[in-house]
This record gives sequence, C-alpha cells and structure tokens, in this order.
Amino acid sequence: MQVQMRAYIAKRLLLMIPTLLGVLTLTFAVVQFVPGGPVEQMVLELKGKGSGSVGGSESSGAGATYRGRQGIDEQRLAEVKALYGFDKPPLERYFMMLGRFARFDLGQSYYQHQSVWHLVVSKLPVSISIGLWTFFITYLISIPLGIAKAVREGSRFDTVTSTIILVGYAIPGFVLGVLLLVLFGGGSFLQLFPLRGLTSDNWSDLSLIGKILDYLWHLVLPITAMVLGSFAVVTMLTKNSFLEEIRKQYVLTARAKGLSEHQVLWKHVFRNALLPLVTGFPAAFIGAFFTGSLLIETLFSLDGLGLLSYESVMRRDYPVVFGTLYLFTLIGLFTKLISDLCYVYIDPRIQFGAGGGS
Repeated sequence: MQVQMRAYIAKRLLLMIPTLLGVLTLTFAVVQFVPGGPVEQMVLELKGKGSGSVGGSESSGAGATYRGRQGIDEQRLAEVKALYGFDKPPLERYFMMLGRFARFDLGQSYYQHQSVWHLVVSKLPVSISIGLWTFFITYLISIPLGIAKAVREGSRFDTVTSTIILVGYAIPGFVLGVLLLVLFGGGSFLQLFPLRGLTSDNWSDLSLIGKILDYLWHLVLPITAMVLGSFAVVTMLTKNSFLEEIRKQYVLTARAKGLSEHQVLWKHVFRNALLPLVTGFPAAFIGAFFTGSLLIETLFSLDGLGLLSYESVMRRDYPVVFGTLYLFTLIGLFTKLISDLCYVYIDPRIQFGAGGGS
C-alpha cells in the first residue's frame, strides 16, 4: 500500500510539470496578441495622453506597429522596450520567465515597483480573513442543516429550508452586497455597518476588545454577501449524501439489530456520508482564499488577491499576471493531490490502482 501511494504521489507530482507548462504557455501566447501592453501605455503617458486610450493600439508583444508610437523618438522607444523586457524576442522572454519560475522568482511589478511575492503577501490578510470566515460559516451551518433535512425528508421543514436556500443561491453575491449596502450601509435606510475596508481609521487607537469588535463589525456585510450563495451547494450535497447512505443495506441491518436511530445515524451513517464533503475540505479551504469574489472585494473596497489580479490584467502588469497565475495554479494542483489522498486516509478501502487513479 505504501509503495503504491508513493508511486501515485510521484506520478502526480511529475504530471504537475506539463500542466503548469500548458497553462503558462497558453497564457503567454494569448498575451502576445492583447492590445494596449505596458510599452503602449508608457508611450501614451510620455505623450501626455494617459493610459486610458490604449484600446486601439496593437500589442507590443506581437511586435507590430501601433498608432501610439507616432511622435516618439526611436531611441526613447527602444529604452521603453528595454525597461519592460520587450526588446527581446517572445521565445527568449518565455524561457526567461520559465527559468525565473523554476527558482520561484515571480519577478517585479511594472507599475507598483515591488516584487510580486511582496504584493501577494501584502494582500493575503484580506483574502485570509474573507476566506476563513466564508469557509467556516458555510460548513458550520450547511452540514448540520443538510443532516436535519435528510432526517426530515419530505417534511415542511425540508420544503421551507430548501426554498429559502435556493432563493439565496439564485441571488448573485454582488447584487446582495449592493442591497445590503443600501439597507444597512448608509444608502437609503440605516447606517449600521461600515461601507469599506476591514478596519476603521482609528483602529490602532482601540483596545484589544475594541479592535476585535471593529474587525467583526466590518466583516458582517461582505461575509453575508459571500456565504449566502454557498449554503445551497453544501447543504444539498450533505442531504443527498446522507440520504444515499441511509437507504443502504447496512443501515437496515443495524436497525434490525435493535440500534437506535441516533446510534445508526452517528455511528454508521455519519462517517460514510461525510466522505465526499471531508475530502473536498482542502480544495474548499484553499479556494476560499484565492477565489474570493472580485465583485465583493470591489464593492466593499477590500484590497485582496482578487482585486490585485483584476487590476494587474487591466493595467497589463504582466509579471503580476503571470506570477499570480503560476502561484495559484501550483497551489490548486497540490490541493487536488491532497484531496485525493484524503480519500485513502478517511476510507482505507479505497486503493490506488496500477493506472495511478484512486
């Protein structure tokens, strides 16, 4: 078993290499044809036109001419290209990027003049705050609710709760966030919660208890907007998983032996029913950090990783775009591997076959 698991892990680790190369290669190729690259934006700034009118330019990555170059000295243009590394052929830039990533060097931001690592780390507190609370609140409510719905299948409780969570699922998080701001954020009705950020301006002057309360106070609206749509998926998955187990033969056998419903549910059904949920915890836990709603971050002025990625794409800050893409893809691949290994840890009956699958 140990030999099979080690072989499976080694194979999965090796398969990460072509996956990473495929993602980076495809993205790099697309970027070469995206108009309004950093060279064009810098040229327009030098001409006093700002960076907002690059839409009609042709990409510097494609090596073509564009209207923004007109009126700029060729020597100055060559300096701008060298500044961003576009004085080299695309293939050379591609292999230079792969070499840096092999050393986990994510490069420097074009516009923020900081390393990509520093930018990612500086945005992590916001993403961790949103991710942790979204993950724990979602699962702490959805799993007990799903179990209760499975036990009471077909009852009025089951029908009413299904209606409520499906209505919540149908409302986009951004729309709900706007509604919450209008109702409780000083829009047209009450001003009970702050409009932006995770802390108040005087946060450093507050006591320890005051800082905790201020932090939680700022989290209420964005977390509510984030988690409401997540309840439906986890709750219904929990309910269906429990129903599937309850209908199996071993449950009927346990009941025939005289075990109470409480013993049947918690000693027999619970572990097997939670298998698909528990094995999905690593992906859901990590995903809560890195796949937070961009619209929610923008709406509540939360400077997290989602907002960083969006601004980098809009400004054509390619080192940040490629660096975060590389980092998130790598984390996603390792998270998937951990999720697969959790199956074996929770249910030893699952074996890794000769083909490497679980």
